[in-house]
Amino acid sequence: MTVSEADSRMTPRELRADVPALGEAAYFNFGAHGPSPEYVVEAASDYLADHEYGSATTDPYGRAFETYETVRERVADFVGAEPAEIALTESTTDGINRIAGAIDWEPGDVVVRTDLEHPAGVLPWKRLEREGVEVRVVETEGGRVDREAYAEAVADARLVCFSAITWTHGTRLPVADLVEIADEAGAFTLVDAVQSPGQVPMDVSAWGADAVAAAGHKWVLGPWGAGFLYVDRETAADLAPRAVGYRSVEDPNGDEIEFKTGAKRFEVGSTTPAAHVGLVEALDAIDAVGVSRIEDRIASLTDRFKDHVPDDRLLSPRAHESGLVTVDVDDPEATVQRLADEGIVVRSLPHPNGVRASIHAVSTESEVDRLAERLAAEW
Repeated sequence: MTVSEADSRMTPRELRADVPALGEAAYFNFGAHGPSPEYVVEAASDYLADHEYGSATTDPYGRAFETYETVRERVADFVGAEPAEIALTESTTDGINRIAGAIDWEPGDVVVRTDLEHPAGVLPWKRLEREGVEVRVVETEGGRVDREAYAEAVADARLVCFSAITWTHGTRLPVADLVEIADEAGAFTLVDAVQSPGQVPMDVSAWGADAVAAAGHKWVLGPWGAGFLYVDRETAADLAPRAVGYRSVEDPNGDEIEFKTGAKRFEVGSTTPAAHVGLVEALDAIDAVGVSRIEDRIASLTDRFKDHVPDDRLLSPRAHESGLVTVDVDDPEATVQRLADEGIVVRSLPHPNGVRASIHAVSTESEVDRLAERLAAEW
C-alpha cells in the first residue's frame, strides 16, 4: 500500500515502522543515507518492472517523459519552485557538476566556497583550477561564516558555492543573506542543500539563489539516484550545459542547438524514472508526517542528546539547528567501530576530527539515551 492510500496523517513512529532496515538498530547516520520505507522501494521497483515488461506494447519513452513531468511537479511543490525550474539528476554532486559545466569559464575567474563543504562542493571547483580558475576558500570557525570575510572573498567572484546546512557541524548558514551579498557582487550563487529536504522546511524561491542542488536519499528516506536541481528560470536562459542530449534541446535533429527553457536543459538522455518515482513516494510520506512536526521532534531528540555532552566535547551548536550533531572523541574511527559492534551506527568525519550523529524524527528516546551513554564512556 502506498502512503497516499493510507491515512493522510502519520506519526514518526509509524514512519519508522515502515523502514525494514531500521528494526532494532540504533541508526544515526541519516546525514549520509536514510534507509527507505518498504513502499518507497516497492514504488520504484514496480515502476521499473512495469516499464520494462510492458515496453513491447506501450511506448517506454512516452511513459518515461510523462513520469519526468509528474516528478518535477512534485519536487517543485516540495521545495517551493515552479516545475520548469526543476531538473532531475542523479545526486547533489551531479547537480553541482551540471552547473559547473554550464558556465564559460575563463582563466582568472574566481570560485568561492567555504571550508565547510562536502567533497561534492569541492571537487568540481578543484577540477577547474586546471583551466586557470582560482578557487578561494573562506575559512570558518565552529561552522559559522564570518560575513565580512565572506563579502571580501566574493567581491570579484564568478561563482559562490556553499551549503544550507553544513555536514560538518550541522549549522544552518544564513542562505538568503549570503546570496544577497554574492548578488551585490554579481556572482552566481549555488547552494548545496542536500541536508535540508526531509528535516527542515524548504523554500528555494525565498533563498533567491541562482541554483540549488539536492537529493532525496538522506532525510527524505528516498532511494539513491533521485537527485534534483533547482535553477532560477531567468538564470537558466544564460546557461549552456556542456553535457547535452535529446532531453536538453527543443529539436534533437535541428541544425543548431536550441536548449529547452528552464531547468530541463540540464537533463541529458535515457534514465530510468524509477528512483524518482520512489522519491515521490518518500516525499508523500514526509508530508504525511509533516516537515514542521519532523523538525520539532528532531529538535527535542537532539536537545536530549546534547544534554549528556560536555561543552568541551560538543562541536555543534548547543542550541538546536539541525539533526546533525558532531562530538569530539579521542579516536573517531575506533569509536565508530566500537559503537557499530553494539548496534549503534554513527560516522566519523575528516574535519572536524570527531564523530557525527544524525538524529531523525524516526529515532527514539531510548536510542538517543543509549548513544549518549556509550559516548560518555569514551570521555
